[in-house]
Amino acid sequence: MTTENTGTSNPSRVLPLPEPMTRTTATHPGPPRGPAHRSLPPPLRGNPYRRRAAGLLMAADCLAAIATAVAVAGPDGGGGRDAFTTAVLCAVLLAVLVPLNARGGLYRVALAPSALGELPALLGRTAIAWCAAAALPAAARDGQAQGWAALAVAVAGHTALACAARGAVHLARRRAGRRRPRSALVVGAGPAGRRITTALYEHPEYGMRPVGVAEPGGEPADAALAEGVSVPVLTGREDIARAVIQNAVRDAVFTRDPWSDPETAALVPLFDDLDCTVWVVGATSPAAHPATAPHVRGDDHLWGFACRRLDPRPRRGPAGLRCKRALDVTVAAAALVAVAPVLLACALAVRIADGPGVIFRQERIGLGGRPFTVLKFRTLRPRDEHESATRWNVAEDRRMSRVGHVLRRTSLDELPQLWNVLRGDMSLVGPRPERPYFVQRFSQLHPGYAARHRMPAGITGLAQVHGLRGDTSIEDRARFDNHYIDTWSLWQDVRILLHTAGSVFRLGGS
Repeated sequence: MTTENTGTSNPSRVLPLPEPMTRTTATHPGPPRGPAHRSLPPPLRGNPYRRRAAGLLMAADCLAAIATAVAVAGPDGGGGRDAFTTAVLCAVLLAVLVPLNARGGLYRVALAPSALGELPALLGRTAIAWCAAAALPAAARDGQAQGWAALAVAVAGHTALACAARGAVHLARRRAGRRRPRSALVVGAGPAGRRITTALYEHPEYGMRPVGVAEPGGEPADAALAEGVSVPVLTGREDIARAVIQNAVRDAVFTRDPWSDPETAALVPLFDDLDCTVWVVGATSPAAHPATAPHVRGDDHLWGFACRRLDPRPRRGPAGLRCKRALDVTVAAAALVAVAPVLLACALAVRIADGPGVIFRQERIGLGGRPFTVLKFRTLRPRDEHESATRWNVAEDRRMSRVGHVLRRTSLDELPQLWNVLRGDMSLVGPRPERPYFVQRFSQLHPGYAARHRMPAGITGLAQVHGLRGDTSIEDRARFDNHYIDTWSLWQDVRILLHTAGSVFRLGGS
């Protein structure tokens, strides 16, 4: 396995901020202890603009569906159907149509929404909903089947009503955006940043008013980004988070590839945590960074500049985490009882071969960047604390006894971590925890590394069952770990545990 490390980062200077922002100072990050904005006051969760927009569009679709159903079936027996059948028809239409529209992204925020642009998607989903609604009465009663001509008229009328209702919603939103634009941050203080900032000021129909420009990890640029436009430039991560909270920023507009450098990439999950909608102006290639890239949704434009929205990956629900914790406690408790003789034998062998100090304790970084003490059987006695914290790999160290080599080769040195699992420090399956020194170094070198701390650290993980242990690629490990988090399921944990058990018998340790 591995040992640990640290690192430093250059402080950033911040220009004085106009009200309502406040003057901030540069910070020197130490070993990770959680998100960079952890000390800031928590923002209100849930973006009200996104919720309001989705609610209005959903209401428009529901009204169009109900109006069409009543016109076709009749409210009280007209159209050959009674009131109960009409109510059932409305219920089936809504039960099918709303999830289909949500799945197709028709309730997501767009910069320049157009009802005509949404018409093809609406038409297809409306046709599916009406086919489902027409099939129900046909199956329940003979003679209730609706003809194809009547069905086509219903689909066409419904689609036309939905487009009209959604067009009214889009128009109202554009007018509201002009009157009360949302606060926005532009990421990138170069020429592209000046053009986008100017475009947002000159075209309020997009509903965004820039309150600052973020240039992470760089020197503050000239605050005057364009003629007649003067906004502050922020370079520190905590300063950016503070500006978002104090100005109720709801949109972040990237003017360059978010994955072009680690500092810029780190802002994507930061804005997600602060519940901002993230837009990327210009061509990007998120496929080059599949582990850290959120889902890219839609093709839009900002005054002719190609613009795409980045949707955050789905958050892990509390029910799923409770199931994962239940699996951890059940399996860890049973395993501790089952392997108690093995634990005793390993402890005795270490005591005889290497003397006192059977259990090795070391600080590692776990869920949310919080430190904890990991337990292992001692396989090598380091010279001092510095070597323990900063030496990467000791697998070939000649000071290691034969017992130590056997324990590491069979991964039996990891068995005491079952107690970490019972305590809640770790999970059975998850990204392997690292020491603070290496966490800080790898987070600076690899944009996706810090995102591994979204899930509890694990004894084993997807990277480990693919052979990424010991002195192997950190970038590959981070990619596997983030893929595991993004696609997590309880069955995936079971599969990884079964693979891990098989690798122990094949002597797959480091």
